[in-house]
Amino acid sequence: MVICTATKKVTVTIPEDLLDEIRADAAERGLSAYVAEALRLQRDRDRLAELVDWLQEEHGPVTEDEHAAALDELEELDAEHERRRTTEEHNAGEAA
Repeated sequence: MVICTATKKVTVTIPEDLLDEIRADAAERGLSAYVAEALRLQRDRDRLAELVDWLQEEHGPVTEDEHAAALDELEELDAEHERRRTTEEHNAGEAA
C-alpha cells in the first residue's frame, strides 16, 4: 500500500558546510526526504518539550532521584533492544 502525501516546495537557507554533510548522509534517500525526516523529529522533540513543561507545571520539577531512575530505565531498555537486535541478526544468519 502506497500512501501519497501532498508536498510543497519551499526555500530555506542552510550553512554550506552543513549542507555538504547532509548531502553526503542523505545520498540514497535524497535531500528532501532527509530534511523532511529531520523536521518531523524536531517537531516531535518540540512537542515532548511542551509536554515536559506542562507536566512540571502540574506535578512539580523532576527530582534528582527520579531523573537517575529514568536514566537507569533507559539504559535497561537500550540494553534489551541491543540484545534483541543481536539475537535477530544471529538468527537471520543461521537461517541463511
